[in-house]
Amino acid sequence: MSMIRDLRAAVRPALRKGGTGYGIRVEQPGAPTSVVDCAVYRDGSRVRDHLTPREAMERVRSEGGFAWIGLHEPTEEEFSGIAQEFGLHPLAVEDAVHAHQRPKLERYDDTLFTVFKTIHYVEHAELTATSEVVETGEVMCFTGRDFIITVRHGGQGSLRALRHRLQDDPELLAKGPSAVLHAIADQVVDGYIAVADAVQDDIDEVEIEVFSSESGGGRSRGGDAGRIYQLKREVLEFKRAVSPLLRPMQLLSERPMRLVDPDIQKYFRDVADHLARVNEQVVSFDDLLNSILQANLAQATVAQNEDMRKITAWAAIIAVPTMICGVYGMNFTYMPELHWKYGYPAVMAVIVGICFTIHRGFKRNGWL
Repeated sequence: MSMIRDLRAAVRPALRKGGTGYGIRVEQPGAPTSVVDCAVYRDGSRVRDHLTPREAMERVRSEGGFAWIGLHEPTEEEFSGIAQEFGLHPLAVEDAVHAHQRPKLERYDDTLFTVFKTIHYVEHAELTATSEVVETGEVMCFTGRDFIITVRHGGQGSLRALRHRLQDDPELLAKGPSAVLHAIADQVVDGYIAVADAVQDDIDEVEIEVFSSESGGGRSRGGDAGRIYQLKREVLEFKRAVSPLLRPMQLLSERPMRLVDPDIQKYFRDVADHLARVNEQVVSFDDLLNSILQANLAQATVAQNEDMRKITAWAAIIAVPTMICGVYGMNFTYMPELHWKYGYPAVMAVIVGICFTIHRGFKRNGWL
């Protein structure tokens, strides 16, 4: 039980406060400039650092342990040497270099290739129709028997703090590369939870403004619709990161794999459970935004109908004097009341009386 508590404490990062950059690039002679960190771990302790990937692999093969190599947006030329040294499959290498992949888990010979989409919530003073709500990145992992290579794309998804936390827990790192893979998966999913809570606040804000009695006064309904559409687009981006990851997490938690330590595999179930909960949240976000949008459009339709009723009522009132004045403006010689002394005041009284009666009827029926 102590190992379980230590494992949870080590791999459950506090992501709500955000993160810093991936770290300062390590300038190693002969190493690609994209290498952020490269070290050898044996029995859960960092025994070798400031190595090139080739040197790290040579140490592992001669002395045991495993190598953890972290890269940030490597080019094809920078990654080709590492791919040859570790025997990585060309298709996985192409995906890792060019990025823009959907979350997935693939096995190439004795290597697991895993793609995670990282999500970062973009803080904004006010949600508008053009606000960016979520920012995405990618973390790709090549997991072998004695190595793990992490490739990061984008400005988010730092693994620097995670590496330090794992180094403080030798018992966990002694489980090998699969322990690192689990820690990365857990950090990514915890990031989803934090972003889901923040997006929930934005949706609640929009919902309150749409359904409040004051929503029609200060902000136009067209503006509300624009913000709802923007939120739907951002939630869709969120969903593209979460939903495809369900199957990989299910495989890692349920299917026995040679490259995944059995003790570590149990903890992938916890990650899969949290991911399923986030996925349900994201799906509910989409449904809720659809309902809010329909309510907003219904409110706009009701407002338009009210405006049309008012216009129609006033048009009916104005039609009375228009008709009477039109009749008496035909200038025929023989017309009744044309030369009558009280004709003008009588006609004006009739016009006012009829208009007052019509206005009162429309007022009583709620049209005015």
